[in-house]
Amino acid sequence: MATLTETLNAGEFIVSEANGTRSREKVVIAAAAAALPVGQVLGKITKAGTAVATALAGNTGNGVFGAITVGAGAKPGAYRLFITSAVANAGVFQLEDPDGVLVEIGNVAAAFNSGGIAFTLADGAVDFAVGDGFTIAVAAGSGKYVAYSDVATDGSEVAAAILYADVADSAADQNATAILRDAEVDESLLTGLDAPGKADLAALGIIFR
Repeated sequence: MATLTETLNAGEFIVSEANGTRSREKVVIAAAAAALPVGQVLGKITKAGTAVATALAGNTGNGVFGAITVGAGAKPGAYRLFITSAVANAGVFQLEDPDGVLVEIGNVAAAFNSGGIAFTLADGAVDFAVGDGFTIAVAAGSGKYVAYSDVATDGSEVAAAILYADVADSAADQNATAILRDAEVDESLLTGLDAPGKADLAALGIIFR
């Protein structure tokens, strides 16, 4: 006699959720090579992985940026860099994130890596003056969802949802339903959950049983 094994039913991991459909949202699953099971922890693509620096009008110095690397921890939006100390063939700057929070102090002509972005601001033939600056625009991502991975750098390193039902492998994006907030879930029925992801989901009101 053949043995049949029943897989998880849609939403089987849910212990309880908020009234109505407040816990659920329609999401778009990005095209992927592998199918995703019910209970898969998802991350949201919030960053495109690219950034462009633009000098402020009226800058005195003419130094330029080298390649900008966008990594985990970067926020989509406009970072702001200002020269705070003028030094011959060098200089000191401060970098603020898109929320206006100080990221770190850095130096002209030296490698900088903090707040999820890495770059070198080169010294130019004309030194920078105090108040010179740049905006660094970190491009937003697609807003689509993929399997959560703590080592990703496109935003999906933050656990943001739990897949409600199986999604088959597809070369195209797919619509799906996910739990995004305020629910109790059976931790043993989730796929891809780790300690950082658990903390991310707890911040969204997800309680693990």
